[in-house]
Parts: sequence; C-alpha cells; structure tokens
Amino acid sequence: MYIVKEIYMSHQYSTPNAALPTCDILIPNTKNPNQAIEYINSYIDKTRCEEFSVDISFMNIIDACYVSTMCSTKHYIKYPSGKINWLVSSELVKDFSKDMSLGNSEYFC
Repeated sequence: MYIVKEIYMSHQYSTPNAALPTCDILIPNTKNPNQAIEYINSYIDKTRCEEFSVDISFMNIIDACYVSTMCSTKHYIKYPSGKINWLVSSELVKDFSKDMSLGNSEYFC
C-alpha cells in the first residue's frame, strides 16, 4: 500500500519563486533507507509515473541522499525523460547530489 496525498497549494520553498508542482506526493512509510528504497522502487515498477514527487523530509541528510540517488537512478532507467521532485529537509541533499548530474531529480526544502 502506498501513501499518496494530493497537493493543490503553492508553497514557497527556499528558492525564490520555486514551488513544488501540483501532483501526488509519495511518502515512504518507514525511516529505514533500504525499506524506503524498496517502497519507492516498487511504486516505480508498478505504476506509470514519469513525473511524481516524494516527501523524504523526515529523513536525515545521509539517508535522504542515499534514497534519492538510488531511486532517481532506477526511475531514469525506466523513464529517461521523466522527473522526480524530492521534498527534503536540507539544501545539503541538493548540494550532495548536484555533482552526480541526476538530470531527472529536483530538490525542494
């Protein structure tokens, strides 16, 4: 079972004029990074999700980097032109991931 909630409001994030797109947000129901990866990858495998959002803002920075990198890679294999919007707790996650050139990921705090 997936926890998905619909977001229909424009919320300002740390980047001026940046807002998380209006779409469903997937929220892993675990703080364990390996279980979160299984959960998100299962969602990618079972649904048509060229573009979707994932809220991992409850995870620490290291786990959020690990989860977003692994799942973005999986998503890119299935949807090379797709995109995942990651809701994270810190700009450090974005800074960590920028050198890996994950073109299908965008980070919001």
